[in-house]
Amino acid sequence: MFIKNAWYVACTPDEIANGPLGRTICGEKIAFYRDDEGKVAAVEDFCPHRGAPLSLGYVENGKLVCGYHGLAMNRDGKTASMPGQRVRAFPCVKPFAVIERYGFVWVWPGKAAEAREDLLPQCEWAESPDWAYGGGLYHINCDYRLMIDNLMDLTHETYVHSTSIGQKEIDEAAPETTVSGDEVITARYMENIQAPPFWQAAMKFNDLDPTAAVDRWQICRFSPPSHVMIDVGVALAGNGGFEAAPQFKASSRVIDFITPETETSHWYFWGMARNFKPSDVELTNTIREGQGKIFGEDLEMLERQQQNLSLWPERELLKLNIDAGGVQSRKIIDRLLAEEGNA
Repeated sequence: MFIKNAWYVACTPDEIANGPLGRTICGEKIAFYRDDEGKVAAVEDFCPHRGAPLSLGYVENGKLVCGYHGLAMNRDGKTASMPGQRVRAFPCVKPFAVIERYGFVWVWPGKAAEAREDLLPQCEWAESPDWAYGGGLYHINCDYRLMIDNLMDLTHETYVHSTSIGQKEIDEAAPETTVSGDEVITARYMENIQAPPFWQAAMKFNDLDPTAAVDRWQICRFSPPSHVMIDVGVALAGNGGFEAAPQFKASSRVIDFITPETETSHWYFWGMARNFKPSDVELTNTIREGQGKIFGEDLEMLERQQQNLSLWPERELLKLNIDAGGVQSRKIIDRLLAEEGNA
């Protein structure tokens, strides 16, 4: 089950630049396109004539035209026209609320009348010239909550990402998890250690000695329905860690928008925002490439984990102290699901 009365990232603008896009989100098959004013529209990906996917059609005069028999659909889900037919009595398809902001197209899979723009997450890094962002998209065949678990417990970095961001000191630093309303925060701090390869490179890019001892932090923040933002970085040891002045540190915010597709698959919009050297395009591309490889290392583990859980659904899994972030995040999801179901 999914929280449907919420905003999810549906796609990036380039994905609908040349025509409609069909994408399943929270079990809803949706066709995304731009109307004649260039505004994003979204309707159920179902032609009321013969059930063909509207996303296989094209856009003409701001209407989404079915590629099977030419039925033209308005953004409100009502049929506008069809060659040789009177369409007044044609059934409507479901329209979806959509917003284009922060470099993404967002969709509200639930009741469109309840969608409010002020409920979008705040992404100051996407609108400030002091920040640079680079990211990508993975389709992953696992329950979206497994990805939330993964991101709220970074202990796995020692093992899955041993050649990039992992190090034994992560295991040695106990995480602290707190809950504030609908937000879960899991924080881990490591002091006077050597930076792993990824962060040594970041230090070098920020004109810091990559061999120097550092204080490292990982602060993971979950907010519903399925967003995880992670403040990560290193600072020269003894200069305040997370609170260190910019000249002593290399830090970033890992952006994770997790959009459920089905019960066992999701769309993962990943990226990293940084507030040092924001105009350096080459650096943005280098970080994006490195981060893409790191997230790619998670992909096989998560998909194989899902396969095991599907084979043995009756097995009870352990809940350890390192799992607290994921456990508390799931509690919030379950509560909101129950509230939505009773609404």
